[in-house]
Amino acid sequence: MKTITKLALSGAFATVSMANAHAHATFANPTAAEEATSVIALQVPHGCDGKATTEVQVRLPEGFVFAKPQPKPGWELEVIQGNYAKTYDNHGKPVTAGPVEIRWKNGNLPDAFYDTFVIQGKVSGIAAGKTLAFPTTQLCSTDGKVAWDQVAAEGVDPHSLKSPAPALTVTPKMPAGHDHAAMAMMAGNGAANPASTAVVKLGDLEITGAFTKAMLPGQPVGGGYFTVKNNGQTDDVLVSATSPIAGTVELHEMAMQGEVMKMRRLDTGIAIPAGKTVELKPGGLHMMFMKVTAPFKAGGEVPVTLTFEKAGKVELKLPVGPSAPSGVQNN
Repeated sequence: MKTITKLALSGAFATVSMANAHAHATFANPTAAEEATSVIALQVPHGCDGKATTEVQVRLPEGFVFAKPQPKPGWELEVIQGNYAKTYDNHGKPVTAGPVEIRWKNGNLPDAFYDTFVIQGKVSGIAAGKTLAFPTTQLCSTDGKVAWDQVAAEGVDPHSLKSPAPALTVTPKMPAGHDHAAMAMMAGNGAANPASTAVVKLGDLEITGAFTKAMLPGQPVGGGYFTVKNNGQTDDVLVSATSPIAGTVELHEMAMQGEVMKMRRLDTGIAIPAGKTVELKPGGLHMMFMKVTAPFKAGGEVPVTLTFEKAGKVELKLPVGPSAPSGVQNN
């Protein structure tokens, strides 16, 4: 039996120009380690005979389990649950069912551009050297369709196929403990958390824990996070943010409304009540860096200027940590 979970997000999502209109749908990084959690980015390079792509469907192969897709502003997200053929261990708990297909729907990716669709999941029960194929279908408007669903037989070069399914080659198992460290970085916990230890003060405001995350290949926007505490007796508002390495920086909120998760731009800013602490974090309030001049890279810093209604302006530097969705688009 299959069940469907739906999420809808509002807002436009920038894309990057792609010259080769005949390229196949592929993964930005075509390898994944056995018995480890990976983040894979599907590259969709063009539409259907000139028509814009409005839906992307990805079937997950047996052995790619516990999948979590990354939501995309402007697209609805549909996760189809189903039974696994085998039983998998999830930290001591046997699991026999989970996501088997992911669909990004009702979006708009023009034929002249390309974009990435990101999934986090674990390769389990598949030996190193084997290949996992992810049959993918693009739908365009009401009558266009491109299917990348041909799975190469054992020993057959996928490049010899006309419409090969995007595939991952499984690599040898990571050293013990490495996967747990990667998961900690993705969750933003403990020593793997890239958040700055610096404390920035502006009047009654105290800003701590600033950080951002490295951008995945093809990812057009980046997120920004920090915590601000208002030690005064007067409410304030984070009115805007700017950065020399981004065309614009928008203030956003992502929140559940019933069973629907929505992202919206906060044109009136983010309220910082007197005596309260407000956290900008993945999956909640956050900054979104648009039209960046270069992708954020782990180990670097992203400068940003925050403007508050009463406290004024302050410069902030966001350390760049490892790239990892936290169940939401890197925002």
